Amino acid sequence: MSLLAGINGPEDLKRLRRDQLPALAAEIRERLIEACSVTGGHIGASLGVVELTIALLYEFDSPRDKIVWDVGHQAYAWKLLTGRNTGFETLRQTGGISGFLKRSESPHDMFGAGHAGTAMSAALGMATARDLRAQDHKVVAVVGDGALTCGLSYEGMNNAGHSERDILLIVNDNGMSISPNVGAIHKTLGRIVASPFTNKLRDIVKGLTLKAGGIFGEQVVDFAKNLEESAKNLFSPGMFFEELGFRYFGPIDGHDVGKLCETLQFVRKLDGPRVLHVLTEKGKGFALAEANKEKWHGLAAYDPVTGEARKKASGPPTWTQVFGDALTALAAEIPDFVVITAAMPSGTGTNIFQKKWPERFFDVGIAEGHAVTFAGGLAAEGVRPVCAIYSTFLQRAYDNIIHDVAVQQLPVLFCMDRAGLVGEDGQTHMGLYDIAYMLAVPGMAVTAPKDGNELVGLLRTGLLHNGPFCTRYPRDKAPAEPVPAARTPAVPFGTWESLRAGRDVALLAVGTMVQPALDAAERLAREGIDAAVINCRFLKPYDEFMLESIVHDCKLLVTIEEGAVVNGFGAMIARDVQVGHPEVRVVAIGIPDRLMEQAPRAEQLERFGLTGPGLAARITALYHEESFEAR
Repeated sequence: MSLLAGINGPEDLKRLRRDQLPALAAEIRERLIEACSVTGGHIGASLGVVELTIALLYEFDSPRDKIVWDVGHQAYAWKLLTGRNTGFETLRQTGGISGFLKRSESPHDMFGAGHAGTAMSAALGMATARDLRAQDHKVVAVVGDGALTCGLSYEGMNNAGHSERDILLIVNDNGMSISPNVGAIHKTLGRIVASPFTNKLRDIVKGLTLKAGGIFGEQVVDFAKNLEESAKNLFSPGMFFEELGFRYFGPIDGHDVGKLCETLQFVRKLDGPRVLHVLTEKGKGFALAEANKEKWHGLAAYDPVTGEARKKASGPPTWTQVFGDALTALAAEIPDFVVITAAMPSGTGTNIFQKKWPERFFDVGIAEGHAVTFAGGLAAEGVRPVCAIYSTFLQRAYDNIIHDVAVQQLPVLFCMDRAGLVGEDGQTHMGLYDIAYMLAVPGMAVTAPKDGNELVGLLRTGLLHNGPFCTRYPRDKAPAEPVPAARTPAVPFGTWESLRAGRDVALLAVGTMVQPALDAAERLAREGIDAAVINCRFLKPYDEFMLESIVHDCKLLVTIEEGAVVNGFGAMIARDVQVGHPEVRVVAIGIPDRLMEQAPRAEQLERFGLTGPGLAARITALYHEESFEAR
């Protein structure tokens, strides 16, 4: 009988003998590879922590002990062992298991995590709450080395290390976040592993400690242990953690489940802040993922034998591809701009630029706030930075956008991939808020292209604009193959585009909603409703001249945006129209004020009526309501 099939929770796992755990690890890997080949997902990181997950649940008492994972895409094995093996085929599917940790899904999911760097701070909060309540359970934070490029991790470590609270930090060191890690901490961790002198010295001192215990008793053992700690501080880069107030252990092999269990059993008995450094391999046990760690960080459904996508790409390129190609081509024309990303070169398409212009490309790691302020420093010295970050991740740098770019009116171009609905990645990755948060930034030009050609044109405009500028585009295919960037002119600043005339209702569509609005207008025409369609490619500053002409022709305006309707583009237009034209009604269509669950992006768009048929039905009802009121 399968070992995994008999595990419905940690209590079942604990009944296994320790020598059965390697076989369980092999079963978990088979289960993950097969299941994710159907659902897609972040398989690489989860394959790398199978043994660590088993050991944590074997040696700790979840959910009484609090195990906090940094970034939930490490936690697929965790889900399998905490009651979600049955039904795991629904991973990332509508109504199914979340691809990230989710407190409402399981009592074992201590803290929701889709963005890196949160575990240390959250775990310290839990440890503090425990101490305030005079409880005695353990608190563990599992943090990837990629998350140690994130400033929030250091803020939490700095606070925790000198708190003297009982907390264990496990550094899961696989040398990768999504792309290869960058920065000083990555080099420091590498030196810990690579230094033969340090490791030899530790072995010698540990040997002396054991011998001394047998011959001279506890006092000499204490002396020897102090010697070991001194040697560690003098010669090991582990002193980095020691200086932050953590007692350092490791590094140890993260795929030796027996060694992990022994070490965790020992470290668990200690008190105070301590760190265990664990070496793992991303994609472990799956040859395809081991060979290409960046590709297999996360991907759609695949053939588990060949690694080929189950659904072959066809049709026009993705928005990400259009962006990467355009940026690379424009660099030949415009020599004074550089590109910055935050650990996402392939995800943002900037890897295309990186290959052609490596000296003009900067990956700063998982450090979005730093990326923005770094861009501000470049702009202050006359270099034009393009800051390419997912919409959901740029939220983390909001103060930097205002304080370090907008207040100083610096010309930084923000390019926000994954804007709008993102499909199966669910709540933590939705790019629904950038319209609202960027509209609130003083002096920020806010734009959204209707297609690939307009994206290229807006990039040109943004690179010429003397101030902060942003554009947004989704995780999807572009509507059509764009023409070469060299043949694409800049979009006139602050202008809209009239795509269809009409006198009954005006559809003010933003970016991805232009094509559905055109479709809706055709459907409305068949019902005798004459709808104008306006491409509102500039949300701020908007085309005041065109808006003024529209309100003289139409008394019903419908704004359509793939973003949060609260404080969005429609809310702004309604406010401004009300001032000068109170007789005109403005209705905003977008995403309602609630968290979005995972589902295919097309299904999400249909659910919220952001398709041609959905918009036509909604606008027909609005029009007849207006007509009735007019009579």
